[in-house]
Amino acid sequence: MNRSLLQEAWQQLRRAPLPTAEVARRVLGIDGHPGAAAAAVFSLLGADVRFRVDGDGVWSVRGTERPPGAPLSRLRYAVVDVETTGGSYERGHRMTEVAVVEVRRGQVGEIFETLLHPGRRVPRRSVALTGITNRMLAGAPTFDEVASEVLARIAGRIFVAHNASFDWGWLRAQLGDAIGEVPEVERLCTINLARRLCPESRHRSLGALADHFGIPVEARHRAAGDALATARLLIRLLDRAESMGIGDLRSLRRHRPSRASLGQRELLAP
Repeated sequence: MNRSLLQEAWQQLRRAPLPTAEVARRVLGIDGHPGAAAAAVFSLLGADVRFRVDGDGVWSVRGTERPPGAPLSRLRYAVVDVETTGGSYERGHRMTEVAVVEVRRGQVGEIFETLLHPGRRVPRRSVALTGITNRMLAGAPTFDEVASEVLARIAGRIFVAHNASFDWGWLRAQLGDAIGEVPEVERLCTINLARRLCPESRHRSLGALADHFGIPVEARHRAAGDALATARLLIRLLDRAESMGIGDLRSLRRHRPSRASLGQRELLAP
């Protein structure tokens, strides 16, 4: 696999500091107008704390930093949504539905979805929210029966959900009980990503962000519908991150919106 531009810049600058024009030539293949070359280099490296530039335009790497990782677009993501009987796991409530949507190379991949028999009746308030009735769940598998399949679909991928702590908390609890194994996975929350990457959006519910990006939401408050909308939202957010020069997962976690962008949000507020 070819190195990303950030990885190539790291390799070049680890050997020796380079002036901006030389970085443009070696890393970006730009050998021409100095203004365009400088703009391209600053767009790639300027926001990344692993690189620094001095007053003479000479770039180097910070010795205490780790090298860049794989580009965001090359990572594999498992986008998850769960529906439950509405109460806490400790009080005996359980999942009624789970969906896992694969995202790879900027595209939605396989979709796994299943209803789940919770071993108890579904309260009316949960039925009203999700439309999942006790009759629908009568012949559904228990989570124990599908646990291995769910595990296989999230292991080795970055776990993503809208309010990831909620969905991960449920999966971690039920996987632990079902098979005694909870994988160590990187996790991303699209609410937090939207807060960092889309400060102009004042509302960060799934519905509000879907409207903001023009993403259709089918079957709201059903696991597959919400997971698919979240997967499409993730793709838009990763595209935005890469357009901002955020090249890998570590940079994405570190990124915070600038004061200027937050001020712009206030100016645009109704």
